[in-house]
Amino acid sequence: MIQSLKPIEPIDYLVIGHITQDKVPGGVIPGGTVSYASLTALSFGLRVGVYTSITPDAVLPDLSRIQIINQPTETNTIFENIYDQKNRKQILHASAAELYGRILPQSWLDTPIVHLGPVINEIDPSIIRKFPNSFIGITPQGWYRQSDEYGNISFAEWLEANHILSQANAAVISLEDVQADENLIANLVYAIRVLVVTEGSQGCRVYWNGDVRRFSAPVVEEVNATGAGDIFAATFFIRLKQTQDPWEAARFATLIASTSVTRNGMASVPTDTEIQDALIEIITKR
Repeated sequence: MIQSLKPIEPIDYLVIGHITQDKVPGGVIPGGTVSYASLTALSFGLRVGVYTSITPDAVLPDLSRIQIINQPTETNTIFENIYDQKNRKQILHASAAELYGRILPQSWLDTPIVHLGPVINEIDPSIIRKFPNSFIGITPQGWYRQSDEYGNISFAEWLEANHILSQANAAVISLEDVQADENLIANLVYAIRVLVVTEGSQGCRVYWNGDVRRFSAPVVEEVNATGAGDIFAATFFIRLKQTQDPWEAARFATLIASTSVTRNGMASVPTDTEIQDALIEIITKR
């Protein structure tokens, strides 16, 4: 089992999901919601933990300041993205072990913020019941995916959506996650307290308390949008927990995510200085 060399200590932010190995020319790079969200939470000065499933030789981002609980596995979750003009084809080459939560330490079950970030149905949905006292944030993209015998990824109906979301505090999805299906989005609105739909460079819309508001993203020169949604989600969940104000959280998360797309890979994760500067900018513009 791979985990922090230090004794397991209480944490402020727990991210659950697979750290992926993303195939690129010349090798693999780490990816997945866990990679981007955990490092984003670290930039907020939080104590961060990860529950994932990786092999000892997995390629990882710098998680040296993050505690890791690892579900033993014989293989990593390996994705390949093939781009054809505006379209993206995803192939799943292998999957790591399913995450049930049985090996989580007792001290983590009261973590203030728990972020469920599946990439390919790897999280047992019942795990949500282990955190009755936590703020639960969900990025459910992996519950909207399925793969065929050749590993081709396609959209799947998430049959447990309403049941799972009703137990959470907030969820962040992208239009791509749900194939821009507005009927599906309308159904989700009634299942959860706060729903955010991200729309790439157009910003996001937030549904809360019977209202919906749109938040535009600053115009920037986009270099790579990979991980931006996960960075947005982590930022949104943290600010929502801190302020109890979805509008405030959305403004802040949109600003942070827009900066992330100007850089590549793990360099897109915000620094602690950028977090503080964005907080000042948001406060001065109220």
